[in-house]
Amino acid sequence: MSFNIDNIRIDFPILSQKVNGKPLVYFDNGATSQKPQVVIDAISKYYQEINANIHRGVHTLSQLATDAYEKSRAKIQNHINAKYPHEVIFTAGTTHGINAVANGFASLLKAGDEVLVSALEHHSNIVPWQMLCERTGATLKVIPMNDKGELIMLEYDKLLSQKTKIVAVNHISNVLGTINPIEYMIQKAHQFGAAILIDGAQAVPHLKPDVQELDCDFYVFSGHKMYGSTGTGILYGKEAWLNKLPPYQGGGEMIKEVTFAKTTYADLPHKFEAGTPNIAGGIVLGTAIDYLNSIGFDNIQQQEKELLEYGTQRLLEIEGLKIFGTSSKKTSVISFNIEGIHPYDIGAIIDKLGIAVRTGHHCAQPIMDFFKIPGTLRASFAFYNTKKEIDLMVEALKKAQIMLT
Repeated sequence: MSFNIDNIRIDFPILSQKVNGKPLVYFDNGATSQKPQVVIDAISKYYQEINANIHRGVHTLSQLATDAYEKSRAKIQNHINAKYPHEVIFTAGTTHGINAVANGFASLLKAGDEVLVSALEHHSNIVPWQMLCERTGATLKVIPMNDKGELIMLEYDKLLSQKTKIVAVNHISNVLGTINPIEYMIQKAHQFGAAILIDGAQAVPHLKPDVQELDCDFYVFSGHKMYGSTGTGILYGKEAWLNKLPPYQGGGEMIKEVTFAKTTYADLPHKFEAGTPNIAGGIVLGTAIDYLNSIGFDNIQQQEKELLEYGTQRLLEIEGLKIFGTSSKKTSVISFNIEGIHPYDIGAIIDKLGIAVRTGHHCAQPIMDFFKIPGTLRASFAFYNTKKEIDLMVEALKKAQIMLT
């Protein structure tokens, strides 16, 4: 498919609306992406035509819904190159997936064991591991970062030991856009016999992870950041690890046999899929992946690379503006502040001009503590954004700066 930005923007109906009387400029894609019409239609189609519970009914609608759900699982398996479809677990999102793994490791850890996370993590990839360590007596260790927002690999190497049982690190930082060297980190973790979980929430809108090539033990992500619906996500796990971990939740669907004396659990993937899932969300995640592949990830990456370079250049024209996260390997995210002005105040003003950016610590407070700031403004670009929109944001920022100084 050739990349035509005008045609692509037509696919996203929300982009044509006005906010506060101004054309919407949506630069909060790191929080959630907008949805193409094909995804919106697929949600409607499910509820209009095949709404039924899955895996449990012999009637026609249940069979149709089950077939659509499992076809989506197969699409996701193919997209991330998982070895088996049962290594693809549907979840409610990245947070759910991380908690499922952390909960499972509670049965494997003991006092004196160590868990490694990085200084670049979202709270969702910090708090579950803290809770795990509190339960087991294990110790949480932190891989430090430098002033560019890059993890320090020499320090990572020093932290790894035979005590390390699992490493949890994001593929791409939600705050700084830094692309972490996960290939190296996975290889090194395995040298010490440690498992490694990759938080891919910020990566999957921009690239196709190949979990077999990466050789990661777990890879988690959310549907709503990759143009699907909220309340959906994926936990990929190697078959051996998923068989080793106990279920995260008990209930219907995840059982083989239940008596009051004892319950036995279902085989993968159902062992980790208790209860009625977000069926429509799971189905349309496959639709979203089809849409992204029709655009082409080479096209997506080229468009977003141009937006990142142009946005960085234009923002640095503003006097007193500082960008946080200056790694040479980053995706289309720019976190910044303007000297002497609180980011919230700027964000509130430019919202009146139709510009949607994120303000605050972005659920990554340790990063803000590292830079000794209360928060940042974050502009996160998607392939449907344009350089003209960046120009509108820059003009809005200049107006806000004049008003607030």
